Amino acid sequence: MFGAWFAHMSPNKRPFALENPEISFPFQNHEKVPTMMLAVYAMAIPAIVVLAVCIFLVPGPTVSKSIPKNVIWARKLWEWHTGWLGLFLSLSAAFLITSGMKNLFGKPRPDLLSRCDPDLADLQKYKVGGFFGTDVVSAEICRQTDMNILNDGFRSYPSGHSSFAAGGLIYLSLFLASKLAITIPYLSSSPSSINKERYTAFPTYTKAYTRNLAIAMDRKSDSTNPFEQSGHNEAIIGARNEAAAPPVYLLVFAIIPFFTSIYISSTRYSDFRHHGFDILFGYLIGAVSAIFSFRWYHLPISQGAGWSWGPRSRDRSFWAGVGVGNYAGLKDEEVEEPEMGLDSGRRENIEATRVNRTRSHDSIELLPVKSPFDNTEPDLHPSKNLQ
Repeated sequence: MFGAWFAHMSPNKRPFALENPEISFPFQNHEKVPTMMLAVYAMAIPAIVVLAVCIFLVPGPTVSKSIPKNVIWARKLWEWHTGWLGLFLSLSAAFLITSGMKNLFGKPRPDLLSRCDPDLADLQKYKVGGFFGTDVVSAEICRQTDMNILNDGFRSYPSGHSSFAAGGLIYLSLFLASKLAITIPYLSSSPSSINKERYTAFPTYTKAYTRNLAIAMDRKSDSTNPFEQSGHNEAIIGARNEAAAPPVYLLVFAIIPFFTSIYISSTRYSDFRHHGFDILFGYLIGAVSAIFSFRWYHLPISQGAGWSWGPRSRDRSFWAGVGVGNYAGLKDEEVEEPEMGLDSGRRENIEATRVNRTRSHDSIELLPVKSPFDNTEPDLHPSKNLQ
């Protein structure tokens, strides 16, 4: 809303030199990518793709056949919801920042003189500066009667097409990379990664293989770290087999939106609508908006297995409070002061109970199965037998 309001405001009009060749290009009525088509490419198409991916690819092949249909559709709708929230947050942020900066800076476009139609007969009347034959004049010298065309001539910095295209299409590339598991293969930073046997030619033939395999399996079965369930294969049979490159054709699908945003940005230079720096800075605004918006609603691509963050807790929907630090959690996770007189062993048991309960709620499962709530509370009162 504020971005649209900024777009209809009259911008600042920076004085310009009539002899400046950088603003002497012809004004073209026909753009390669008009504003309407920009909305189709950067907003409508990404929204449709996000919807299609969530309907047909979510929740993926790891779902058990016993999962109810309503639970599966609830996950589909949630992924669709967060996918669109991230997309429109990215576009809105890019549009708001760009529109505000355009009006603040008031930089002339490369085709300003063609739009302006300056009144050269009264040059001295509108002259505000100049040096050694250079005449710097104010915008009042323009005889253009269409104020929309004239005002738009002072909105060169930053490029709105570039920021909007990058905001929508780079977000789409990140979304596809997340859902299609397209990430650069990497080695985990787990303790098993420091084993020298993993870097030999045939690690399964080393003497330490059996021992390391047993240790790794025990660690995996006892692990409560939710990010270890991201799909990354922590195999000790060899560093080269810990991960693999995704198929190239999937990379092509994810990178097409990125290349499309570059093409849209390039048309603003060939259409004489923006200077080079205007396009680069506008593209940077859109890229930052896209990355921020994606991470605002989605887990990291290399660790999140393609999922978005879950909903906020009901009691923290609008406010979490100081000292909480998270908008997901339960009321029973509030810190309780231990009673005086407990020995260190019982305090450790109580703390372990709390940690396990917190981890059970925070673990990243595909479709968590509802289990009966255990309302057993640890006995916080000291035993009579305590010395």
